[in-house]
Amino acid sequence: MTIPITELTVVTPEGPAGDASGPARPSRRRFRFVSNPKAAFGLAVVGLFVLFAIIGPWVAPYDPSGRTRDVLQPPSADHWFGTSHLGQDIFSQILVGTRGVMFVGFLAGVVAMVLSVLIGITSGYLGGLLDELLSALTNVFLVIPALPLIIIIAATVQGAGDLMVALVIGFTSWAWGARILRAQTLSLRNRDYVQASRANGETTWRIIVFEILPNLVAIIASSFVSTVIFAVMSEITLAFIGVSNVSTWNWGTILFWAQSQQALAQGAWWWFVPAGAAIAVLGTALALLNFGIDEFVNPRLRSTGVGKVRTADGRKVKMKVGFTPVLMARISSTAPTPVTPVARATPVTPVPPGSPAAPSTPATPSTPVTSNPPATSNPPVPSKGTDQ
Repeated sequence: MTIPITELTVVTPEGPAGDASGPARPSRRRFRFVSNPKAAFGLAVVGLFVLFAIIGPWVAPYDPSGRTRDVLQPPSADHWFGTSHLGQDIFSQILVGTRGVMFVGFLAGVVAMVLSVLIGITSGYLGGLLDELLSALTNVFLVIPALPLIIIIAATVQGAGDLMVALVIGFTSWAWGARILRAQTLSLRNRDYVQASRANGETTWRIIVFEILPNLVAIIASSFVSTVIFAVMSEITLAFIGVSNVSTWNWGTILFWAQSQQALAQGAWWWFVPAGAAIAVLGTALALLNFGIDEFVNPRLRSTGVGKVRTADGRKVKMKVGFTPVLMARISSTAPTPVTPVARATPVTPVPPGSPAAPSTPATPSTPVTSNPPATSNPPVPSKGTDQ
């Protein structure tokens, strides 16, 4: 009989198990979202584009609409991104056009975010007839095609600029966020702390603002980033197909003039590559920022910037990117330890004085008991020709 002995090894993200008793680091908890590489890279790139949008028209080396004699010149020290067919500096056009792209994206994202929060949380918390009416309104806006509507409005309204495009995108892009916030609010309104606040006599607006809304911040941020991505791509698409005002510079306007003047056929790759690269970098940064928010909200996708963890015996365990670093106890079995049987003590009967001593009988070994009977010899078989 053997009893397996197991050994428990606790894996902690900070090091050995003995270091886990120390005080927690508040700064690590506070900046856990920024510690994610995806979120950090996305924030850095988006911040850089926001900086270009603010100071771009002031630091542009040339007038983006100014004409020079340097026609279709490749990138050089004077013109970093080359020139167009009219001698216009492409680098100045990129810097000045960043403001229009970021303005439309962030304004549309703010409008859609405000509408989704007001309609989604109100519908989910109050319920009743108001919930049915707001849900019906949300379903109507879910099926409205935003881009064709923007094209019709931009072609109909004279002088429709970036403000009009941003408002149309914002007023037609809030339905998805409102649907998600309503579902989350329905789950939160029956929690214990919400019921306790309602029992204490808290007002409805205070429960929504201080009890429910803080738990929805990450979802609201993710919806805002998604709307910004859609608004940026819609603005560039409208400018590229020539629906919006082509006299206002943005990245789509640069691609519009490059396509209309056959830049690819003329070999002027510098005319459209910088604008396309700027669109790709901004879209990638916003997508990574959205992925970082998803990993911060969803524990199954959370990586929290931890690439390796250290066990109690000093080993490093590499965590897979995109998977939850679940720190579980490792059970390792060792060699089985044999158990030695202990002989039972035989009770001794005391002999009264004057009686003869009992003869000692040697211990006889126990005979094994078998279930099969002992084998017997077979009877002889008579041969042929003999009498029975």
